[in-house]
Amino acid sequence: MSEAKDFLRDLLDQVRAGDSYGQLDRFSDDQLLAPFVVTKEQRRTIATNCDLDIATGARLRSFYQAIAAATEKATGAFTTTILDLNSEGFGRVIIFAGRLVVLDNALRDVQRFGFNSFEELAARGEALVSGASKLIERWSEVARDDS
Repeated sequence: MSEAKDFLRDLLDQVRAGDSYGQLDRFSDDQLLAPFVVTKEQRRTIATNCDLDIATGARLRSFYQAIAAATEKATGAFTTTILDLNSEGFGRVIIFAGRLVVLDNALRDVQRFGFNSFEELAARGEALVSGASKLIERWSEVARDDS
């Protein structure tokens, strides 16, 4: 469970990094992570035929940047995140380490982005970090090539 808590810490770091004026300092960690938890009932009420709201886009970006940061910490390889979304909630996220693609996910209906619990959020994040780290270990020469 400590690895999962490590991922949640990385996620919190990313959420707080986007707060250049210190407005989030008054919120607890649980309050900042709460929007990442979206129950099935809540998901059903969210329309997918509308534009993506800014807050959901920011949560999605923070989630994948946390994966990149955690992967970088675990491997020492510099990572870069590219998130391309259209206004309708469709797109792709790619995380690179050097010339190596360590994560490539197609995204759809991201208006409903969220997890059933903190545990599922942490488990999914840690699984993606673990997969990315394994690729970097296997292809370390490519992952560390920055030419």
